[in-house]
Amino acid sequence: MKKLLLPLAFALAAPVMPVHADSPRNAQDKAREDLRAGKIKPIRSIENVVIPAMGGAQYLGFEYDPVAMAYRLKFIRDGRVIFVDVDARSGDVIRKLQ
Repeated sequence: MKKLLLPLAFALAAPVMPVHADSPRNAQDKAREDLRAGKIKPIRSIENVVIPAMGGAQYLGFEYDPVAMAYRLKFIRDGRVIFVDVDARSGDVIRKLQ
């Protein structure tokens, strides 16, 4: 009986996570919508410019911020994470955070 109650107790104690408008899934959907509407550039065209400019840093991936209409590309070099924020409309680098 104790073996059955313990998992139940953990399940009941776990917080329920609501889906927010800024969840990664919704951000992906918004990126697709903005791309289809011609509001933003495809991430591949931005990666083709930014990745070679990062001097051999390992590319980890990107996130899209639908409110700012910006991509955040993530890199790592020598154990340090580097973020490159890019305007998704123009493809211009907004800032580089090291």
